[in-house]
Amino acid sequence: MNRRNFLKNTSLAGIALTSITLASANNNSKSIANDAGISAIPEHDFALSELTIDELQRKMESKELSSRSITEMYLKRIDEIDKKGPSLNTIIELNPEALSIAETMDLERKAGKIRGPMHGIPVLIKDNINTGDRMMTTAGSLALADHIAVEDAFIIKQLRAAGAVLLGKTNLSEWANFRSSRSASGWSSRGGQTKNPCVLDRNPSGSSAGSGAAVSANLTTVTIGTETNGSITAPASYNGIVGIKPTVGLLSRNGIIPISITQDTAGPMARTVKDAAILLGALTGIDSADAAMQANKAEKDYTRLLSKEALKGKRIGIETSFYNGHEGVVELYRKAIELIKKQGAEIVEIELLNLTKALGDAEFTVLKFEFKDGLNKYLSKANAKVKSLADVIAFNKKNEDRTMPYFKQDIMEDSEKTTGLESKEYKDALEKVLSSRKIIDDLMMQHQLDAISGVTIGLPCCIDLVNGDYDTGFYFGSPAAMAGYPHITVPMGKVHELPVGFSFTSKAYTEAALLSFAYAFEQASLKRETPKFLKTAIVI
Repeated sequence: MNRRNFLKNTSLAGIALTSITLASANNNSKSIANDAGISAIPEHDFALSELTIDELQRKMESKELSSRSITEMYLKRIDEIDKKGPSLNTIIELNPEALSIAETMDLERKAGKIRGPMHGIPVLIKDNINTGDRMMTTAGSLALADHIAVEDAFIIKQLRAAGAVLLGKTNLSEWANFRSSRSASGWSSRGGQTKNPCVLDRNPSGSSAGSGAAVSANLTTVTIGTETNGSITAPASYNGIVGIKPTVGLLSRNGIIPISITQDTAGPMARTVKDAAILLGALTGIDSADAAMQANKAEKDYTRLLSKEALKGKRIGIETSFYNGHEGVVELYRKAIELIKKQGAEIVEIELLNLTKALGDAEFTVLKFEFKDGLNKYLSKANAKVKSLADVIAFNKKNEDRTMPYFKQDIMEDSEKTTGLESKEYKDALEKVLSSRKIIDDLMMQHQLDAISGVTIGLPCCIDLVNGDYDTGFYFGSPAAMAGYPHITVPMGKVHELPVGFSFTSKAYTEAALLSFAYAFEQASLKRETPKFLKTAIVI
């Protein structure tokens, strides 16, 4: 969960957000690239840099590479970049079985069995998703240290069936950023602080911080994140990659440590739209254990509509509130809109955020109720020493020097006070939150829109463990999050080497169409850049 932007829309905003201002360039400032230099890790020395799933498949087919050799190269890269070098700290645990999985996929390929486009492709998985193997599932919390899940989450079963290589688990904002109103995104008591590979002193955002930073830094081919409100799309934007938050119910949540049964979903994070589309298809499948999947309209191939001409003749709603704010971001936004026009789309100016901003307090209420209920159910069946939210709170207090050295657990404590999903307070709040669906549907119908677009999130803030995250303006995640609708972000460009994403959202189960729009935008703009591992954005 992207806490700092979520809190903008709740009553906590006044006390939770600090008043730190983003440093801006002036006549005496110099770009870090011209002063302190970039990291001594030449990106071109890594043979797999920026390679796509299709390119890796071709190399395996030609026998230039194997799944094992690819896996070995990524493991070496992780050791050099994540643990040494810039020390990005994106990986919380490596899979001791990764090489054996890769070898099995190589043997199957040799025997003529190819399971699909993910066959032999390494994937990193966020550490709040169960894997029934030798890796732990902890949500980054020391309270869940040594927790080995009984079985794979449903989407991990699908991933294994697709032939992917489970490379390891990624660090995250502890408890998916639902612990404290003053947290620093990308920090967990088990994993420490993840860094942004574009600019190392900048926040990678959260809660899927490790997943976003790892794939951006070419530590793997694709990754899986989870989102309640912004936790895929915000770190995708901050780290300069593609992120897909699917319709709630498209992918099973069974076996994922929960925040909200209403808003939680897993989703792909990748360097290209096509890679994200391929991974999305591999994760789908009907799971009767997840009630949200009753209306599921999943597909296995989300690449079928990808076309450079996909925006032609489409009506795209443009969020007008983003015409104001940081001048660098606004300039990128206006250029992106002009690019969409050149691709043949018709632009319709709209104001979605003003229509949904009043729902923020109700959303926070819903999340607190659902977090306690869902986590208690998850822990009651888990192989963990803690069996309830109350147990987690008590563990943290007992081990405060290790678990809460920078910020506390006020959100958890407030959640523990909730009285159950049958309460009038919860039901009234849920009704308000779900009204977001009608707001989006009505707006799209009124203007006959194919999608609504905006700035995914503002410029990455600095890592600040003392004060926590701070707001830098612009946030497009909440409407789609509350509605449970799909949201896709694509790199839009950079300001002082800091990435910014451009978003597409629409009604439920429109992933294939949104991916086609995102692909057309991506291919026309080509704004994805390999990270430079800069020490800082501005030298004063």
